[in-house]
Amino acid sequence: MQQNALVAGVGTTRFGRHSDRSLSNLAHEAIRDALEDAGITIDRVQAVWSGNAAAAVTTGQVCIAGQAILRGLGLGAVPVVNVENACATASTAFQQAASMVTLGAYDIVLAFGVEKLYHPDKQRVFSVFAGCADVEHPDALNAFVLNEGRAESGAGQTRSVFMDVYARMARDYMKSAGATAADFAAVSAKNSFHGSLNPNAQFVEVLTAEQVLGAPMIIEPLTRLMCSPIADGASAAVIMSPRAARELGVSKPVKILSSVLASGYDYHDGDEKLTASVSKLAYCGAGVGPEDVNCVELHDASSPAELVYYEALGLCAPGEGIRLLRDGDTRLGGRIPVNTSGGLVRKGHPIGATGLAQIHELTMQLRGCAGGRQVQNARVALAENGGGFLGEDSAAIVISILGV
Repeated sequence: MQQNALVAGVGTTRFGRHSDRSLSNLAHEAIRDALEDAGITIDRVQAVWSGNAAAAVTTGQVCIAGQAILRGLGLGAVPVVNVENACATASTAFQQAASMVTLGAYDIVLAFGVEKLYHPDKQRVFSVFAGCADVEHPDALNAFVLNEGRAESGAGQTRSVFMDVYARMARDYMKSAGATAADFAAVSAKNSFHGSLNPNAQFVEVLTAEQVLGAPMIIEPLTRLMCSPIADGASAAVIMSPRAARELGVSKPVKILSSVLASGYDYHDGDEKLTASVSKLAYCGAGVGPEDVNCVELHDASSPAELVYYEALGLCAPGEGIRLLRDGDTRLGGRIPVNTSGGLVRKGHPIGATGLAQIHELTMQLRGCAGGRQVQNARVALAENGGGFLGEDSAAIVISILGV
């Protein structure tokens, strides 16, 4: 959907293990930072979209997480919509909030996402990811993750089942594009350099491709350093109409050029995959093409996925993702830097907050405030975030394009 809403303020916590902090405590930090960045107090907020995916399992908070969190900030009475959409949760909150401003329902709204995934019982955490697929009809997932006709042991017990999904994607990409494990390691190494420049990233150590390849194997061909770590954290954005932003004197608003939400479905022969089809809608709504995009934050839940998404987003021709990486085009200083935040693999992946963390990063880039990881002359930026698994692809996806 084409938008005329603006990002007026953003905030985020550092992602990581926050065992001593509550869901509300994390959310309050991100929300307060976003409000301060927008130059408003919370009483100006007319509606809220609150994203959370796992608290029901990890903390016991169900149904009214948004209201419970906002109560501690003194906000009540206004509409609060609780959003759950797997790893696309916060992106969905953002898309819905922006759409309601565009449609004229509100002038000033808040979207935030928060998650606590670290838990002493790892099986609880693995069960969150297992529940992001169709548990009533598991045969499709089971068939998809087979490795040359055999099932791999340990899925959902020693690792998230989604690593099996990404391992299958990686093996398919190796066959179709000629990628190697060294290419996947190079993605992780690139993003470790980007993450080392991001004070909000969970891991800031710069890695070599050799270190990534030498890490313990999770499931062939993915080593541990090719897989996104879980995290606790929160991110938020204040979204305004152009009129409200003018009246309030917002100094550096960022335009939401488009934001498209779609759901997975059962493909028929010849159907275009979800990311490719939704990206075309997003480009059309924004009035730009992939050649106009200056930086990208995408859903690298595993490093091979980044290469797959290069092609699905039209950043290069089919089969050319490896070349894009090897030529340094997606590294800081390259033609189109990707995951300047460090991506999920280095920044961490608190699934209910990830999408708004992408918006935070791209807003800072477009304002020219990203410090050592600044993309020069950034004018147009794209966020892609998929979540869950349905059939052969993501169950939900949001692609948003921002500009100045």
